[in-house]
Amino acid sequence: MDARSPHITPDLAGWRADAPTTKSLAEVNSTVAIPAAGRWWRRLLAFVGPGYLVSVGYMDPGNWATDLAGGSKFGYTLLSVILISNLMAILLQSLAARLGIVTDRDLAQACRASYPRVVNFLLWLACEAAIIACDLAEVIGTAIALKLLFGIPLIGGALIAALDAFLLLLLMNRGFRFLEAFVIALLVVIAVCFAVQIAAAAPPVAEVLRGFVPKSEIFTNSDMLYIAIGIIGATVMPHNLYLHSSIVQTRAYERNDTGRREAIKWATTDSTIALMLALFINAAILVVAAATFHKSGHSDVAGIEQAFELLSPLLGLGIASTLFAVALLASGLNSTVTATLAGQIVMEGFLDLRLPSWARRLLTRGIAIIPVIIVTAIYGERGTADLLVFSQVVLSMQLPFAVIPLVRFVSDRRKMGKFAIPMSVAAVAWIVAGIIVILNLKLLADTFFE
Repeated sequence: MDARSPHITPDLAGWRADAPTTKSLAEVNSTVAIPAAGRWWRRLLAFVGPGYLVSVGYMDPGNWATDLAGGSKFGYTLLSVILISNLMAILLQSLAARLGIVTDRDLAQACRASYPRVVNFLLWLACEAAIIACDLAEVIGTAIALKLLFGIPLIGGALIAALDAFLLLLLMNRGFRFLEAFVIALLVVIAVCFAVQIAAAAPPVAEVLRGFVPKSEIFTNSDMLYIAIGIIGATVMPHNLYLHSSIVQTRAYERNDTGRREAIKWATTDSTIALMLALFINAAILVVAAATFHKSGHSDVAGIEQAFELLSPLLGLGIASTLFAVALLASGLNSTVTATLAGQIVMEGFLDLRLPSWARRLLTRGIAIIPVIIVTAIYGERGTADLLVFSQVVLSMQLPFAVIPLVRFVSDRRKMGKFAIPMSVAAVAWIVAGIIVILNLKLLADTFFE
């Protein structure tokens, strides 16, 4: 069967016999050519792209809110949470890529092919809640950036943000590589903007390095724990696991053991490098907040607009605030593009429901924009700042519903065959899943019983 066929040959070992066999993102599946020969770097470059689309979710406007709050209130202490979250992300994203490459299914399709209909429906609802929370943060971030740069009111900016659904449609029509190039270009803009701000802030290196060492007070201090879980929710994002397991299949690697083994190697390399860039961005946001706001006594800076107003005066660099807003706009644009793509993957994978691309993306945007408009109208700009942090905590609460099925699948030799992960890797993955569950239970207890 042709590599670009919209259907896969069903392998019933470990999967339900009545599972749909439609390829994930069939319109772009196996469309990116892989050189059959040549130097290793040419093959790596052919796989570069999906990791950067995934990394976008690890530096979206929701991250900005939690990182700013953590840095301004607690200095460099929560850098350790960013580092640990990033290591978790590297592991989990590598497992997601492995699942997609080996099984020719994305995570949503794998769930549909494994669990009863009721369980699948509940998993879909949990994932949709996560995507809405993520979308909410991105719409707010984009709207705030448009206001800071061009003076557009927040409600107007939120409505403009809805139009980026058509941006994704345009990019996808030009080819998946074009979409990847667009995303990578915006990531470069974000990195340059924060490199300049880090240089201006000149944080003490020793204090920054100490911040990467975990401290027990993160768990005992409920305020710190709330932000820490928000950082985890903003960093290890559930919809990214669904996204990655799908978009790695855009590469036209040979669908045999040799081709899959090589694809896993290069896809894991791609995502690891990309997520190290995400680590730099997230750490940079927190370090700038700590070196600028916490150091000067502005420990209550949690809002993006407040940070924008204070950055240039405190850093003594007139362009600092503008760079901050430009990076935020680039982050918002990137994040909305990848989140709407993830929404399409989740809906098609869980429900086997295929709406036109424009309809699915407008529906996702509409669901996210309504709460933004309501909160802005009732509570003003301060309400949107609180909503940003809260959305990241909601994301964290959905993580177990994506992580646990993923780890189960990649550990199952019936489903993965010789590509099932070793017991040592599975043990680490289950520990990560356990940490996520325990932190969420702790947050729930603090929220409802204190």
